[in-house]
Amino acid sequence: MTVAVFLVAGAIAGWAWQQYAPLAQYTIDENGGSLGEEQMTRVFGPDGMFVAIGFLTALVLGAALFWWLRDYGPWAVAVVCVGSVVGSAVAWGVGMLLGHDPLDPRLQAAKPGDLLAAPLELHTWTPLASWLVGAALAAAIISALTWRAEPVATTSVSSASESPAQVK
Repeated sequence: MTVAVFLVAGAIAGWAWQQYAPLAQYTIDENGGSLGEEQMTRVFGPDGMFVAIGFLTALVLGAALFWWLRDYGPWAVAVVCVGSVVGSAVAWGVGMLLGHDPLDPRLQAAKPGDLLAAPLELHTWTPLASWLVGAALAAAIISALTWRAEPVATTSVSSASESPAQVK
């Protein structure tokens, strides 16, 4: 069930990434397309948006699912982490499916003066790790806060107060 929850969340997050990621705009002239100084700062906008959406999604879902599975010990951590990796891959795949339009064919069809959005893409693999980091952080925080949730036994009798064994 944990993997299924992350699967659905990944699909929704991929759609959100495709919708809200700020894309740089190429200005078309007779020599092709170019990015102005302001637009060059937006090149890594999709990476940042993927990290933000992924980290927050995995943090919330990781916390909820780890809390639900916490009685399973280390297996709960493993399942939540595997689910977050699945969610990350699905989010990337859905985002690329919905929003990645190759730039070259659009550049060839554009006329001078047009503005073309840069393709939606991740420039490195590290944004994919944001899901794993968020889920693992949630599991670590919950583990740290609840590791002594069971009361410590306070009614045991110490060995010094026991009567000595009688020898016959």
